[in-house]
Amino acid sequence: MRVFKFGGASVKDALGVKNLVSVLEEVGHENTLIVISAMGKTTNAMEVVIGNYFNNQAELQADLQDVIKYHNQIIIDLFENERHAVFNTVKTLFEELKAFLKTNKSPDYNFVYDQVIGYGELVSTTIISAYLNEVGYKNNWIDVRQLIKTDDYYRRANVNWDQTQTNILTYINTKQLNITQGFLGSDKNNFTTTLGREGSDYTAAIIAYCLNAESVTIWKDVPGVLNADPRYFENAQLLNVISYTEAIELAFYGASVIHPKTLQPLQRKEIPLHVKSFIQPQNNGTVVKKFKGIDPVVPCFILKQNQVLISLSTLDFSYVVEENISEIFNLLSKYKMKVDVIQNSAISFSVCFENNYNNLEPLLLHLKAKFKVTCHDNVSLFTIRHYNEQAIQKLEKGKTILLKQMYQNTVQIVTK
Repeated sequence: MRVFKFGGASVKDALGVKNLVSVLEEVGHENTLIVISAMGKTTNAMEVVIGNYFNNQAELQADLQDVIKYHNQIIIDLFENERHAVFNTVKTLFEELKAFLKTNKSPDYNFVYDQVIGYGELVSTTIISAYLNEVGYKNNWIDVRQLIKTDDYYRRANVNWDQTQTNILTYINTKQLNITQGFLGSDKNNFTTTLGREGSDYTAAIIAYCLNAESVTIWKDVPGVLNADPRYFENAQLLNVISYTEAIELAFYGASVIHPKTLQPLQRKEIPLHVKSFIQPQNNGTVVKKFKGIDPVVPCFILKQNQVLISLSTLDFSYVVEENISEIFNLLSKYKMKVDVIQNSAISFSVCFENNYNNLEPLLLHLKAKFKVTCHDNVSLFTIRHYNEQAIQKLEKGKTILLKQMYQNTVQIVTK
């Protein structure tokens, strides 16, 4: 059994969907399960809809209608028959979404987010499954929420592995071509949950682990895993082979090609992960497998933007001791801050984190009650794996350095 994952960029329009078919023609489709993300920038568009639901009801219907029109145009471009059943199936899904927006009583943003955002994946897989059937690739559409069961930590749910394993072995016929959604799961009350942004890679890994798959392939618009994001760094190089350990390190520091949670289940069963181009599927791309280090050995650059850096010291300039640090981390956890860098000295403590849940103001109020606080928002965090002096100097040129921390193989630099 093979597991393929196609991201939003690969199916952003009708040509992308047709190219998915071309990839299957080239690499085969037997004994394959395909995990598919929302089309194009649909997730971003749905986040606008959610924002309007809470803050700007006047724009809600117009923005939702834009999402509907976008998908309807893809269907029109794919299907010659104007009465094809897929039109009604997709219409029904959007009617379900509208009904939720009208009847929901929960004020919890995270709960509402998960109930709304997943329609992007449900619609994309419905369209692609219907098109594959239309062109002769008989397939089985599966609602992934029946497979992956989680807790109710909305927007970053934790997987119930035992129940998920049972469901996957029960509902998936490995002899068929199967189509399902990335990113989604459901809790014990069958409310939709999500696995975190870019969670479709994780979905593919979960399913591969439970099926003992021979491999996972992530199809992207890049030739494989590069040593740097070409949008921000010049002369990016392709990495041919990466060890699981190295890939986990890169993912932890924020490499965008592989989701941080994706690699652990694959490593446990030594399932190789291929990252390949859907534009040139015949090329080797990158393989993550049991290996030592990376090939070739070059500095790897990772950028995380829109970070927050705070520096703390005690009000009486006494030492920052274990009790202080414990309290700081409890607050960071309480306000759901994802910590990326920490640095401490005898009288100060600095931490760089992501403010994904917009809880910075209450966190700062809480901290200022006991500490002197300096805060820099909208900073950039650069990480270099396998650094050398030339790489560091090139990165630092022309930037204001707020924090710098060096380890054996890694340097992290926070800049304004």
